[in-house]
Amino acid sequence: MLTEQSNPNTLNIDQLDALGIVQAINREDRTVAEVVGAALPQIAQAVDVITARMQAGGRLIYMGAGTSGRLGVLDAVECMPTYSTPPGLVVGLLAGGDQALTHSIEGSEDDEAAGRADLVALKLNAQDALVGIAASGRTPYVLAGMRYAAEVGAARIGIACNAPAPLLEAAEIAIPLVVGPEVIAGSTRMKSGSAQKMALNMISTATMIRLGKVYGNLMVDVQPSNSKLEGRARGLVMRVAGVDETTATDLLARASRSVKLAIVMAKRGVDAEAGRALLDAAGGRLREVIG
Repeated sequence: MLTEQSNPNTLNIDQLDALGIVQAINREDRTVAEVVGAALPQIAQAVDVITARMQAGGRLIYMGAGTSGRLGVLDAVECMPTYSTPPGLVVGLLAGGDQALTHSIEGSEDDEAAGRADLVALKLNAQDALVGIAASGRTPYVLAGMRYAAEVGAARIGIACNAPAPLLEAAEIAIPLVVGPEVIAGSTRMKSGSAQKMALNMISTATMIRLGKVYGNLMVDVQPSNSKLEGRARGLVMRVAGVDETTATDLLARASRSVKLAIVMAKRGVDAEAGRALLDAAGGRLREVIG
């Protein structure tokens, strides 16, 4: 596997000073965006499938082990404050469970039974989309999950940093991110992890945009759960609705802190109940309500 091979560009990295080491890492990192760029058609195809599944009531489920699994969990968790996704709509499954987030439980990636059991417990079904993530492309935990997804009819998307790979073969949409040998042989938390993170960012962000959770390039579905995000919510209402800070604060209070609803109330001159009805009729797409 390429991810396990020795990188000829960094054979003498242990002889370099600190600046030389980070320069060598940086040179290798520059290639990652190009690799992801080559996979954009497959990533876009995945976005279309995931969007359609979600619009039909399905979920987006990431599944991986080690770094790959942690990246999936990170992407899933961040959808909630950024786009106000309800709990359970975007899920990250990590081999070894929550303990593997902070502890290395490397043997868990070989547990095929757990891969199937975790999806059974989640009640994976034909409306869902499963994204299997594995730098090697052959992690047993993930492959077992892909086989179960095929049984229940869930959409199957595979992200791997080796090609060909069993994970890509098991997927309906295969996303190869072949970044080549790592700076430190086998350390797939580096270039492979960076490529996976970029792809997951694209998948979740593009899906949320297609679902109407963005207006222009503004996160109008933000969940104002702390002081920073409360300030962002006020700023969004002020900017889009064209009101001052006091008015924005009042609108947000009457809109139960929903940025979208506050904007609709201001722009359309309606109360919260009428604003919700307008948003519901437009499938939550703010642009369709205010132009």
